[in-house]
Amino acid sequence: MALPQRAGAEFLGTFWLTFGGCGSGVLAAQFPELGIGFAGVALAFGLTLLTMAFAVGHISGAHFNPAVTIGVWAGGRFKAGDILPYVVAQVAGAIVAAAVLYLIASGKPDFAVGGFAANGYGELSLGKYSLLSCLLIEVVCTFFFLIIILGSTSARASAGFAPIAMGFALTLIHLISLPVTKTSVNPARSTGPALFAGGAYIGQLWLFWLAPIVGALLAGWVSKALQPEE
Repeated sequence: MALPQRAGAEFLGTFWLTFGGCGSGVLAAQFPELGIGFAGVALAFGLTLLTMAFAVGHISGAHFNPAVTIGVWAGGRFKAGDILPYVVAQVAGAIVAAAVLYLIASGKPDFAVGGFAANGYGELSLGKYSLLSCLLIEVVCTFFFLIIILGSTSARASAGFAPIAMGFALTLIHLISLPVTKTSVNPARSTGPALFAGGAYIGQLWLFWLAPIVGALLAGWVSKALQPEE
């Protein structure tokens, strides 16, 4: 598949991931009496990944995440020259999704753009976790996310089940880490909401690029050592 088509698929996939996942947190998680809570938000992120992986995974590989793209490259399954176009498409998709979500959510008078949408540590963390805690959980969760992605998409793995494994993995990751960082493991997903939340959220954005990329690189190298592709 040509690069423009693949980049377009990454844009749509990252849009849906950001809009569906962050939208569930902003619009539904704390809705009076009927809020979906942490479990609902976690499931929403998993379902967005699962559905779009089935929809466009055959076009682009269903990365929807700069850390995934870099991790897949580190695992020896992606060309270095395609990293930048993928990352640009992913970040653009997340920003557009955050803009649409902002327009929808701002129709409510007491709307606050932070909350579940933008990642943070310290006072911006739901549980007020420290910088070290947030750094560690983002690295560890991204590491295992990539291990699952690279393992389930290996030529030796059962064909056709990768989107299910990926979606369930992202759901589990959110169940673990939502109280700590509001779960990034995805620099694009973090960038879109942070631009609209502004202030300290932008100032903390560096961690949500650094930690997922470190985790993804480690996973790519480990996966390549564990299961060298023939």
